[in-house]
Amino acid sequence: MNYFGLIRGAAMTGVAVAALTAGAAQAQTVMRINVSMPQDGHHGIAIDTFAEQVESLTDGRYQIETFYAGSLGAERESIEGVQLGTLELTFTSTGPVPNFVPELSILDIPFLFRDYEHARGVLDSEIGDELLGRFEAHGIKGLAWADNGFRHMTNDIRPIASPSDLDGLKMRTMESPVHIAAYREFGILPTPMAFPEVFAALQQGVVDGQENPLSVIESNNFDEVQQYLSMTGHVFSPCVFLMNLDMWNQLSEEDQGHFVTAAQAGAEANRARVDADEETAIESMRADGMEIIEDVDRDIFIEALAAVNAQFEEQFGAEEVAAIRDWQP
Repeated sequence: MNYFGLIRGAAMTGVAVAALTAGAAQAQTVMRINVSMPQDGHHGIAIDTFAEQVESLTDGRYQIETFYAGSLGAERESIEGVQLGTLELTFTSTGPVPNFVPELSILDIPFLFRDYEHARGVLDSEIGDELLGRFEAHGIKGLAWADNGFRHMTNDIRPIASPSDLDGLKMRTMESPVHIAAYREFGILPTPMAFPEVFAALQQGVVDGQENPLSVIESNNFDEVQQYLSMTGHVFSPCVFLMNLDMWNQLSEEDQGHFVTAAQAGAEANRARVDADEETAIESMRADGMEIIEDVDRDIFIEALAAVNAQFEEQFGAEEVAAIRDWQP
């Protein structure tokens, strides 16, 4: 090869190296996502699936680092980080969401949803899309709804079979004004608390009980520090994938589609895990010595909330509440 051939070959090699370097740099676009729950659970599988799908769909141009058990902060702190841009993504229950998007408190109304088909159908419908869109005015992009599950009550004082059994119990609650108002109507002494603090608070008797879906109760070993579980199913608790809005806007339209598709895949995996956990949780915890009250009359609990439900309809609009409550597939 003559001199000019060598120069040309060197130049082509330089171009190839530059292209590889640029590709490597692109592949190093790393974002973080945080959950408050352990990895081996319905939150962990949601973000693990999301991370895998993002990397696959974007050919490795985006990578998602996953963090569990509140290692980057509790749910409220994570949402705040996403809003401020100090954290790219989070997957969270809707408990602290009303602190950022107050109108989404409508989802916290007790006994709003009949069952999982109803709840998931609403969130996957135009109603759910419209609710996701409300995050954008607050610097956050909602990617997809998922599940925490129907919430049930545990405590270490007495079985709960009727609203009167709740009177005077000090219960840890999420940071939801709607939950707190409803629980006070039951006579509960609500105690908002970040999730990572709950086990120790139950163990030390700081609170008498808490309320969470079966998958959360079991995966966090609450049956070790709680004697009674009552299947009240009083609130459906959604989860949601959230992303910083500025970072979302920096994505190409194609990559925005990939992130939404990945979040929907994460939601599907999450819901499948919730369903699987609920099939086995009751018998597992009963075998560990927990007393479980399955035959709970939901109607008497609903009747006990008549006054506060009227307030919720006034607050959110009777038509808006009815659109969710009466939704049909």
